[in-house]
Amino acid sequence: MGRLTAVALATSACLLVLAGTQRLPWLAQQIQQAGGLRLGNVGTAPAQPFAAVKSPSWSTIDATVERLQAWLKDNPQDPRAATVYAQLGGLYLQKARETGDPSYYTKTEGALTKALELAPDNVPALVGMGTLQLARHDFAEALATGQRALQLAPNSYAVFGVIGDANVELGRYPEAIEAFQQMVDRRPDLSSLSRVSYARELHGDLPGAIVAMKQAADAGPPRTESTAWTRVQLGNLYFISGDLEQAELQYQQALLMLPNYVHALGGQGKVAAARGDLRGAIALYSRALEVVPLPEYAMALGDLYRATGDARRATQQDDLVRVIAQLQQGNGMDVDLEMALFEADRAKDAAALAVALERARATYARRPSIHAADVLAWTLYRAGQPLEALPYAREALRLGSKDPHLLYRAGAVAAAAGEPAEARAALEEALRHNPAFSVRYAPEAKRLLQGLKGA
Repeated sequence: MGRLTAVALATSACLLVLAGTQRLPWLAQQIQQAGGLRLGNVGTAPAQPFAAVKSPSWSTIDATVERLQAWLKDNPQDPRAATVYAQLGGLYLQKARETGDPSYYTKTEGALTKALELAPDNVPALVGMGTLQLARHDFAEALATGQRALQLAPNSYAVFGVIGDANVELGRYPEAIEAFQQMVDRRPDLSSLSRVSYARELHGDLPGAIVAMKQAADAGPPRTESTAWTRVQLGNLYFISGDLEQAELQYQQALLMLPNYVHALGGQGKVAAARGDLRGAIALYSRALEVVPLPEYAMALGDLYRATGDARRATQQDDLVRVIAQLQQGNGMDVDLEMALFEADRAKDAAALAVALERARATYARRPSIHAADVLAWTLYRAGQPLEALPYAREALRLGSKDPHLLYRAGAVAAAAGEPAEARAALEEALRHNPAFSVRYAPEAKRLLQGLKGA
């Protein structure tokens, strides 16, 4: 679906993520506290992916968290307590990135709320709260928080990151680019340069995006999670461009920095699948899910199982994604856009499609980005309404994106809406750089394009 809020590389965990800190009983308890599993026809989710996820061996956060907690316990009235609570909130957010445990969003909120109670004008706490709101996909609130912080600190480098990220996801691209420019002018480092890269990617400038992401990775501190994440994003850009060797190299470098880094394992799985090594891809995605059960990799693994004819295991991965979504919702995260796309591709009846379409419409109304337009177009198409879908599919490409998923879906919509020339152009562009961009969608794009050419 694209890297929603992925520009917040160093400050925000903005993917759908899950990692329990206990075994299956903890999972059941969390679902119960969230009001039960209300996701329709959900089978039994596999138990093994919910085995305890420990802090990675390369992380040093736990000791710092314990030290700050002890200091706050001993110094509750200290004037510096607000700043310490803000620091603690930032560490909890990083823990969410490293372990995937959604409960850290709740812990982050508690620490930052306390910081702002003690010092309402504490800019680091406001930046932290805005980053949390980005992670939870509450982009309108994130923008409001960022603007409040900007009034207090007009030259704050970090504030412009929150404002820019929020504007991207609200579809306010000129405002986002202006914020990123303000950020990089103040400090050209990993965080600002990675945002420049993402802005270029959104506008279809893949070579420029690669250059900026290289600069971001080179500027990052060695052997840190943020730098490894940036290497993975660079690998993803190479993958979209069809350079599988360079993509694999970036994923390998991330793993050299941080052993068993989940996103690098997922990247390697993607490369293996593109090369036709489906068994190797299954092994890599399975390994990634053992480290941290992230839904994007569960979705990819499910698609691989379908491609190899293993419907039972594919269904297990679908069930896992739905359970993760419920847990994320229970910890304050808006997952409507992601789940609308997920369910639109897997709906077995009109009622399920209607629910997906309702979620897509509501999300687009809240945040009319190109990704929201893409999902709304696709759910309309899957619901048998290609003519209504066509304007949204065109809107999804209005910046010139070269994302093959957006291009494929726009091509499918155009073909169904009676626009064969438009459909051929989108499908050819989707397949031009990397004809194996997706185990699920690339074969469908090739079949559709072949049919259009034949016609």
